[in-house]
Amino acid sequence: MASDAAAPGFVPARVWYARPALTLAPDLLGAYLTARSDDGDVTLRITEVEAYAGADDPGSHAYRGRTPRTAVMFGEPGRLYVYRHLGLHHCVNVVAGPVGTAAAVLVRAGEVVDGVDLARERRARAGVVDSDRQIARGPARLAVALGLDLTDNGADVTEPDGRLVLHRPPDAVTAAVATGPRVGVAGPGGDAAQFPWRLWLTGEPTVSAFRPAYRRPASGSSPQRGTTPA
Repeated sequence: MASDAAAPGFVPARVWYARPALTLAPDLLGAYLTARSDDGDVTLRITEVEAYAGADDPGSHAYRGRTPRTAVMFGEPGRLYVYRHLGLHHCVNVVAGPVGTAAAVLVRAGEVVDGVDLARERRARAGVVDSDRQIARGPARLAVALGLDLTDNGADVTEPDGRLVLHRPPDAVTAAVATGPRVGVAGPGGDAAQFPWRLWLTGEPTVSAFRPAYRRPASGSSPQRGTTPA
C-alpha cells in the first residue's frame, strides 16, 4: 500500500472521467498518480497533459474509428490507454468521456513525489538520468518511472486500493495553467491555432520541451530532425 504522503486528496469515481477530454485535462494537472508494485510504490504529481478527442480530432489514434489498438479508448472512462510509440516508448493516457467516444488525455510529465529512489533506478536502467527533474519529464520517461507498459493497458485508476490509482486534492491546481500545440503531432491535428490542447502548470521544471512533428523532407533536401515523446 502507498504511504499517506503518496495518497493525498480523494480518488475520483468513474463518472468524474466521463467528460470531454479537454474538460478533464486541466483537472488532471496537480493530481497524483500512484503505481504500486512488489518493488515498491511510485507516486508523481502530474504537471503536463495533452487532450485527444477521438472522432473529432485528427491528431487522435481513434480519429478513423475503433481498432484492436484503440479498443480501450472506446470503453469505460477512468481506465488507462497505454500504447507503444514507434516501437520504442510507452505512453500513458487516461480514458475520458462516456463509453463509445474514444477520448483520452495523455499524461506527458510529472514530478515524482514518493518512491523517488525506485523511479530513478528504473530510469537509470533505461537511460541517462542527469537530475531528478528529468525522471518523469516526458511521456516515455514517465511510463518507465512508474513501471508501466502494455500490460497496463485498460488498468483502472478509480479503485483506491488498486495497483494504479489517481488521487486529486480539492486544490490540485495551485499554479497558472498554460496551453499550446501538442508535441510531435503532424497534419491538421498539429494546428496550433485549432488544437492548443497541450496543457501544463507554468513554472514547473518537469514540464517537457516542445518539439514540432517530423515532416518528411522534399526530394533532394536535407532530412529534418525527427521527434518522439521522451
